[in-house]
Amino acid sequence: MARDTFYITTPIYYVNDLPHIGHIYTTVVADTVARYKRMRGFDVRFLTGTDEHGQKMDRTAKQQGLPPKALADRVVSRYHELWRTLSITNDDFIRTTEPRHHAGVHALIALLKAKGDIYKGSYEGWYCAGCEAFFPESQLVDGKCPDQGHPVEMLKEESYFFRLSAYQEPLLRFYRENPECIRPASRYNEVVRFVEMGLKDLSISRVSLKWGIPWPGDPEHVVYVWLDALANYITALGFGSADQTLYRRYWPATLHFVGKDILRFHCVYWPAFLMSADLPLPEQVFGHGWWLRDERKMSKSLGNVVRPDYLIERFGPDALRYFLLREMTFGQDASFSDEGFLGRYNADLANGLGNASSRVLAMARRYFDGKTPPEPCEESPLRDVAEGAVRRYIEAMDDYEFQRALEGIWELLTAVDGYVNEKAPWAIVKAEGVTSLRVGRVLYNCLEALRLAAVMVGPVMPGTAARLLAQLGITPAVATENALRWGGLAVNRMLGEEGALFPRADVEAFFAEVNVDESKPDGATAPATAEGDLLGIEEFARMKLVVGQVMVAERVPKSKKLVRLEVDLGEGSLRQLVAGIGAQYEPERLIGRRIVVVANLKPAVLMGVESRGMLLAASVEGAPYLLSVDADVPPGTGVK
Repeated sequence: MARDTFYITTPIYYVNDLPHIGHIYTTVVADTVARYKRMRGFDVRFLTGTDEHGQKMDRTAKQQGLPPKALADRVVSRYHELWRTLSITNDDFIRTTEPRHHAGVHALIALLKAKGDIYKGSYEGWYCAGCEAFFPESQLVDGKCPDQGHPVEMLKEESYFFRLSAYQEPLLRFYRENPECIRPASRYNEVVRFVEMGLKDLSISRVSLKWGIPWPGDPEHVVYVWLDALANYITALGFGSADQTLYRRYWPATLHFVGKDILRFHCVYWPAFLMSADLPLPEQVFGHGWWLRDERKMSKSLGNVVRPDYLIERFGPDALRYFLLREMTFGQDASFSDEGFLGRYNADLANGLGNASSRVLAMARRYFDGKTPPEPCEESPLRDVAEGAVRRYIEAMDDYEFQRALEGIWELLTAVDGYVNEKAPWAIVKAEGVTSLRVGRVLYNCLEALRLAAVMVGPVMPGTAARLLAQLGITPAVATENALRWGGLAVNRMLGEEGALFPRADVEAFFAEVNVDESKPDGATAPATAEGDLLGIEEFARMKLVVGQVMVAERVPKSKKLVRLEVDLGEGSLRQLVAGIGAQYEPERLIGRRIVVVANLKPAVLMGVESRGMLLAASVEGAPYLLSVDADVPPGTGVK
C-alpha cells in the first residue's frame, strides 16, 4: 500500500438503540482526522457503519414486535440523518446485513479453514449478551460481566472454534516489533498483559441464535457476531468479491478508532484472524476513553446516555464537534455536562473565535470600504505567532492530540486580540487617516491570522470555517497544505457578509427550557423512581387527570420545540400550558383537539412562559405522540 493512502475506520455501531454521544464522539474524531489528512494531501478512505446481527439485536427486535432487519433499517436511518447533520464525510457505510458483507465473511472463513484453524466442538461458559462475549468465571464481578456489569448466563452448545491459542506467540512478537500498533501506551500494555496470560480457542459460531450470517456449509450455525463484525473493515473494500480494486488500494487500514471497551476484540481476535488468513494487519488501533455521566460510563443499559438533538438544535453541530474534541484528552475519559458545554461555548466560541473575528472584520469593513487591505504585510510579530501555531497544530494533529491542536489555535486568536489592542488601529486612523499604510498592514496581519485559524479549525468545525472564510472574502474550497502558509489572503478583495459566528448563549434561558426530563413532551421535571418501586392507589389518586380541549396554540418565540397552549379544562377560564411538542405537531393543527392534562402540578416557567399543568403523551424514540379522547367527552371530565 502506497503511503499516500490513509484508510481510517470507526467501529460499526450496534443498532439495538439510537445513536448517542459515544457514537458521535468516535465518528467526529474519525471525520476530523479524515478531513485533516485530505488537507495534507493523503488519499483518504473513511469507513463507518452498523453491526446488525447477534443476540442483543434479536432480543430487542422481539421486545418491540419487529423483525430484526426492520428494527435495523429504522435505527440506521437515524444514523444517516445524524451523520448528515454533523457533516460527517465518510466514503462508505457498511451494514453487516448487506450481501457484499456476507460474501466477504464467507471468504474469510474459507481462508481460516484452509489454514486448519477451524474445528467443531462444544462450548460451555458464562455468556454476556450485552457484550456478545464469553467470560471465565474468574473474571466475573458479582456474577456479572466485568466490562459493563451486564448479567451473564451459562451457555452450552455445539460450536465451531478458531485456534486462537496457536497465535499467542505470533501476536506477542507482532506487538514487540510494532510498539505503535496499539495506542495509547497504556492500552498497548493492557493488551500485551492479556495475551501473556494465555489464550484459549475461540467459539466462532452459535446454534442457539438464528439472526446472523449462516455458517458456510452448515446452516444450523450462524457466524459469531465478532467474527462477523470485525470482517467489515475488509468486506467494505470488496474483499470476497470479484472487484478487489479498493482492497488492494487501501488495505491494510492505517487506523482503527475504537472505544477502549472493545480493544481486546480489535487487538487480539482481529489480528489473529488476519494472521491465520495470511492477510496484512492494520497498522494502528487507537483505543479512546469513555464519556462519563455522573462518573459512570454512558451506557444504554444504564440509561445515562446523552442524546445530542437538543444541543445541536440550539447551538449547531460545530459547537458540539468542538466541545467533544476540546474537552477530552484523547485516550482518556472525560465527563459530559451541559454546564461544561455552555462554558466552552461562551468562553471559546462566542467570546474567543466569535469576538476576535467580528472585531477585526468590522474595522476592515469600516476602514477599507468593505475590502481587504490594499497590500500584504510580510513581517510582523503576529506572523511569527501564527507560523508557530501552525507548526504546533500539525505536530499535534499528526499525533491525534486534538485538544492541544485546538489550544494552539485559540492561543493565536488571543494573540490577535492582544495585537489589536497594542497597535490600536483606530488610533492610527485618527492620527494618520484611513489611507495610512500602517493601519492596512496591521489589519492585514489580523485578517491573515484569522484565515489561518479558519483553515486549522476546519477539520473540527467545517461549517464555521467555511463561514469565516466567506466573511474574509474567500470562496469556500477544499483546503490544501498550502493554505497553512502565511500570505494566502488576497489584497483589495471584497469581504463577505457580516454575521455573528456564535451568538452568546443565555445560560439561564437554556436551563429554563432544557434542564428538564427530555422524555416528557412538555419538559416537566419528575422525581426519580427506583427500579421496582410501585405506587400505592393513594399516591396515584393525588394526581388530577382531566380532559382538556385546546383552544389556542402557538410557538414560543426563539424555541423550535416549545408550544404555548390555552386549554379549556371546564374551569370557566382557559389554562395555559407549555409543551415541548413543536417538532412533532404544527400548532394550528392542535386547535380543537381533546387531550389529557395533569391539572394539579406546580407551575413552571419555560423560556419565560408560565406552564400550569402537563399534557400526556407517549414517547417513541424521543418523539411525543399525544394521548387523545373521543370528541364527545366534555372538557373537565376526570380521567381515572
